Amino acid sequence: MNGLTLDRVIKDILRVVEPLQDDWTARFQVINELRNVVQSIESLRGATIEPFGSFVSNLFSRWGDLDLSVQLNNGSYTSTAGKKRKQTLLRDIQNASRKNGRWYKLQLIPHARVPILKIEHIQHNISCDISIDNLVGQIKSKILLWVNEIDGRFHDMVLLVKEWAKAHDINNSKQGTFNSYSLSLLVIFHFQTCSPAIFPPLRDIYPGNVVDNLKAGVRAEVENEIARTCATNIARFKSRTANRSSLSELFVSFLAKFSDISSKASELGICPYTGQWLKIESNMRWLPKTYAIFVEDPFEQPENTARAINARQLMRISEAFRMTHLRLTSVYQNRSSILNDLARPQISQLIINSSGSASAPAFNVENYTPIRPQVHQARVMQPRPWIQHQFQNNIPRFNMGNFPAINSQAPHAGTSQSHPLVQHKTPKTKRIVSSPNVLNVGEPSKTYSGQGQQKWRPRSQRQVL
Repeated sequence: MNGLTLDRVIKDILRVVEPLQDDWTARFQVINELRNVVQSIESLRGATIEPFGSFVSNLFSRWGDLDLSVQLNNGSYTSTAGKKRKQTLLRDIQNASRKNGRWYKLQLIPHARVPILKIEHIQHNISCDISIDNLVGQIKSKILLWVNEIDGRFHDMVLLVKEWAKAHDINNSKQGTFNSYSLSLLVIFHFQTCSPAIFPPLRDIYPGNVVDNLKAGVRAEVENEIARTCATNIARFKSRTANRSSLSELFVSFLAKFSDISSKASELGICPYTGQWLKIESNMRWLPKTYAIFVEDPFEQPENTARAINARQLMRISEAFRMTHLRLTSVYQNRSSILNDLARPQISQLIINSSGSASAPAFNVENYTPIRPQVHQARVMQPRPWIQHQFQNNIPRFNMGNFPAINSQAPHAGTSQSHPLVQHKTPKTKRIVSSPNVLNVGEPSKTYSGQGQQKWRPRSQRQVL
């Protein structure tokens, strides 16, 4: 394998799938429009709309869905709406969205573990998964955002793995394969078990079960305590890794690690909380084993994030890992064959068509239409300017990551005015954290190395290679 060729192909893929400023803008507009729908519903008076998922954790691609939680007005306490009430409220949102006329593909899934309403915005073709009082999902997303601060390769690795999984049709829980959250956890686990380790076990970031701590109490106090704990622990590990592997080396070792997952999964579970493979038969939390593969949710133990995967699909997933690794390590690889292995055909074609261009092209994939489809749009490069975003005036602020300071409604060409629907606060040169659940954004580290499995140790106790 030509390592330089693989490096270039990976950079091309990331250039195309990385969200543009307009993609951020579109999502802010969709959130505001849905807020207007919710505010028109009598049964949801006082409720707020809060995003979570990959949008908040900064792990979404240009065509990523929006995960949104309708937080009920429960004063300062964490809300405890029952499943039947959630189903009723989602039906109210479904009816109001249909009357609004700006949404389509409305599908209520009332009997899921977490009832959700799936809707799609007509103008922007952005799909939204709406749930009620999903505070657990919001906290998980924020922790993943904060984990980004430890090492800048995590963000790029997740985007790359998601695109590769889509290319091999193994990123769809409805069809019995991985959901995007599970794929992110696999990347975390790989970073914990490569050599030298890049990430610590997640118990060293938050030593507890997040879902248990959110069941009752004053919401702001619980959130702030989780944020304080994570901030303190992440500061210990940020940019201190001795691993100097390139992104392409990490990706190849990622494929190697899980290429025999179908045989490993019968005996071993993946546990990002401890950063180890654990024997299923000796783990009382996981028994009786009824799943083809176990990827434990480190924030909601002992839930299995890969519970949708069946035995037949697990064989296909394992084969995708094995064959991609085999081809990438072959001496016969070239740019075209690598693209075919790592990206969907439409993404590959866009990369080929835009070769030699410094700016990402405007295009539609998966029915997504950018707001302003000009050819010359600036890609949002890392590190991004730090901003704070406040979706509601009456909820705690949180750091949305190293995102560009953008208006939720872009000005028309030739004008200098815009009317933002979402407020942004851009800090001065000296950055001050005004809330304990806001973490400072550090510079991502630029290099790394190695594979294999190693227990995380403080820098003082390990040899730097």
